[in-house]
This record gives sequence, C-alpha cells and structure tokens, in this order.
Amino acid sequence: MNLDNNNDWLIDDSSSVQDSHPALRPWKVLIVDDEKDVHTATRLAIQDLRYKERPLTLLNAYSAQQGFELVREHPDVALILLDVVMETDNAGLKLVRRIREELGNTLARIVLRTGQPGQAPEQDVILNYDINDYKTKTELTVQKLFTVVIASLRAYENLVAIEKNRQGLGKILEGASDLYQLRSLKEFASGVLKQISAILDVGTDGVLCMENTPASAGRPKLEVLAATGEFEVLLGGAPLATFPQLQQAINDALAEKRTIYRHPYDVLYITAQNGREFVVHFEPPWPLEDVERNLLEVFCQRISSAYDNLYLYSQLVSAQEATVVALADLAEFRDSDTGEHVLRVQRLSDAIARELQRMGAYPELLTPQFMEMIGMASILHDVGKVGTPDHILFKPGKLDPEERVIMEQHAAIGANILRKASKLVEGTSYLSLGADIAGGHHEYFDGSGYPQRLAGQDIPLAARIVAIVDVFDALLHKRPYKEPWTLGDTMSYINGRCGTQFDPLVIEALGRLVRDRRIPIRLPEQ
Repeated sequence: MNLDNNNDWLIDDSSSVQDSHPALRPWKVLIVDDEKDVHTATRLAIQDLRYKERPLTLLNAYSAQQGFELVREHPDVALILLDVVMETDNAGLKLVRRIREELGNTLARIVLRTGQPGQAPEQDVILNYDINDYKTKTELTVQKLFTVVIASLRAYENLVAIEKNRQGLGKILEGASDLYQLRSLKEFASGVLKQISAILDVGTDGVLCMENTPASAGRPKLEVLAATGEFEVLLGGAPLATFPQLQQAINDALAEKRTIYRHPYDVLYITAQNGREFVVHFEPPWPLEDVERNLLEVFCQRISSAYDNLYLYSQLVSAQEATVVALADLAEFRDSDTGEHVLRVQRLSDAIARELQRMGAYPELLTPQFMEMIGMASILHDVGKVGTPDHILFKPGKLDPEERVIMEQHAAIGANILRKASKLVEGTSYLSLGADIAGGHHEYFDGSGYPQRLAGQDIPLAARIVAIVDVFDALLHKRPYKEPWTLGDTMSYINGRCGTQFDPLVIEALGRLVRDRRIPIRLPEQ
C-alpha cells in the first residue's frame, strides 16, 4: 500500500512495542459482507498491514449468520468490518445486537459499512447500536481504511488491557489467598504454577526451582520443587541441563537477580525476606504483552509474601513440635524404652487416622488439622506420669489398689498441665489435642474407664485412637511387669474388648492395617 507519512503517528507506539518475533500473535479482523468483491478489495488493501509488529489474520463471512458463528468461534476478534444490508435490510444491525448481547462480546470493535446509507441513517445507528464507526463503502478508500483499522486495533488493545488488568488482579487476589492456605513447600510451589497458568489464561508447561543455602546440607544447590508438562522429568531426577537454554535463562535470572523475559524462556525471579531465592519458568504460546508482564510482577510480590507467611508458619509449627517433644522427654526420661514407645505411638496413631479416613468414618472429625496433628499430639499421652513416683512407675508385677489409684492420677495430671498451656494458643493446637488424649486415653467406650467415666462419642476421637494404640504397643513389647505378647494374642485381646474398652471403628481400622501388613512400625520377633 502506498501511504503518505502523515499517518505514521497512527502506528508509532514505540514505547510499548514488543521485540519482533515470528511467534507474535496476529490481530484477527473479520470481514462480514455478502459481496465477494468487497472481501477481495478489503484483503488487498490491508492484508500486509502490521500494528505493533503484529500482522493481521483476516476472517471472512458472507452472511450475518456466518459472521455470528465466526465471532463465537473466535472471541478474540479485534475488529469487525460489517455490512449493514445482506440477507435482509438490517442483517448487520441485528448481528451487532447478537454479538453484544448473546455473546457478551463488548471488546471487539465494530465498524459498519454500507452501500445504501439511506437504509440506516447514521445518527440513529450510532445512538442505538454499540458500534465504533459508520462508513459508506464509497468513502472507505485505502487511506481511510488504513486509518480505521489502526484506530480500531489501538482501541481494542486498550480495552483488552483494561479487561486483562481487571481479571488478572482478581485472579491474583484469589490465587494469593489460595497460596496463603497451603502448608507445605511442595504444595506452595505447585500452587504457584497453577496460579500463573490461570493469570495468563493458558495451559502452560512450567517449573519452579528454589536455590538452597550452603546450610541446606544434602540438598542440591538448585532444587526443583514443582514441574508440569514436559518439565515433569525434572521431578524424576533428570538434570536441569536436559533443557540447556532454560538452564541458561535460570542461571542468568539468579545471577542478575531479576526477572528475564526471553520468550520462550521467560523466568520470574522471586526473593523472600529470609533470603531464599526462587525462579519460575513458564511457556506461554506468545511473547507476553506489557499488561501480562505487569500482572506477573504484581503476582511475584504476592508469591514472596505468601512464602514468607509459609516460612513463618513452618517455624511456628517447628517450635510447637519442639515443645511437644521436650514435654514428652521430660515425662519419660526415666524410662529408656518409653522414648521408642512414643515414636511408635505417633506412627500408629497417624496410620489409624488415615485408615479411618479411607473407611469414611467420622468425616466431621477427621479434618485436615486433626490429620496433621494427631501423631505429634499422641506422644503427650502419658505426660502426666511426671507426677507418678518411681516406686510405682517401675514396680515389677501388678499394682495394689492404693498404688493403682496413684497411677491413675497421671491421666488427670497430664490433661490439666496441657489444658492450661493450650489456653495460651488460640484454636486447636498440639497442646489442646494432647490434653484430650492425655485425659481420655484411659476412658472406656462403655463408660467404665477413668478419670471421668466418659463413654462412646463423648470420649475425644484422638483419645479413642491412642487408647488402642497404647495398649497394642504395650502388649507387643516387654515392660517391667510383663513379657511381650504375640501379635495374634494382642489382636485377640483388643478384639475381645470391642465396644466395651475400645471404639469398634478404630479396632476395624487397626485390624485392616494388621491384615494388610501395613503396620508402620517394626514388630518384635515372636
């Protein structure tokens, strides 16, 4: 096309032009007209036009209905050059309404072209229909068609940017909220990849890596935490060098401490308050536009904050776990076997809780928080023995009635110690769950236990689980007052107390683990 230089301002947006790249997404322009000559002339006039280094893809429809189907199939059409009079005198006007109302497409720019301006007066059309321009075919010279197309593409680009910002910020808020709920680094990494895919609105292959500090003994300097698509092989042990160009982009991002856009090897650089560095690679099908880059920069800030939150949470959990272990050690340091006993109780309690979940039992009680805490809290079941005299605690043989009364006080002592401490922590904690266990693991399902003679569902589920686990492990192992029992005798004893001492569903869960040889502890040789 021969165009004079006076129109250069229409396409000179150098501040936001992306680097030229063969994969740049073309602008879609739909021509709707029942005259083939109009299609041919329009194609000749604009087919070589480029805006922001992106070419045009021309779509053709020869009726209003065909036009409707194409817009539905291509919701990202930027410009529609639409004839008014086709199969009916107002077919084009009806199509405008259908595009805006039925398809809800408010972004596509619509320019009406008519060869019979009297059929649809310009003022009425402009007022009553959501269009962007109204031209007679005779006035749309090559020069003016160029102007119309560029102006329409610029308007469409701005509207898309606004809409992407609106939707993207909404997804960032939603995605960041989801990330704040995750409680493990692997889940967090996987969540980041999913949210980036959602923000870009594409199914992307991606990988998230964390650079470990020298203090992270035994861990690789650059650790892959999550990967999708073609990069999943990295989770299976394949080296990052399998993708040399990606490795180079990641190394550059870490060395320069900045995000690198090097399509198709875009790498986000993220740093956290504790100094940890992350890199995220993803593969959108097109080079990212400025609005998408800006959204990702905002999301990187949210990722950093979410990781800081996860790190602080993990530190808090570690501190709580250390406190629990210290309490257990304080109560049990006099007994060399008990240390192993509480570790076995922890693993068995976790396993039974998971089996109950598989059985579909107590769904309202087996919450994620319960499942996360039951094992660690179980090691506090005998913390009250800190108040039991040695001559009773280590007496070989059976206790007399007076000694039995003193021994039984350990349940109430432990519950009171832990309940008092748990009041310093809001909500459910290892201490509050431990208090339930310490105070309830000697209660009987039929109500004949101690210290409160609770029965059935009134006994906390955690205590009902540990009640069986404690007896199961104690019978299988040597104690000062007994020799170890066989697994068969142990299960016969427990099954014989189904519904009296123990919860039948918890017995069933233990029985499944034993039957399927899924007991998570090493059984003593018989």
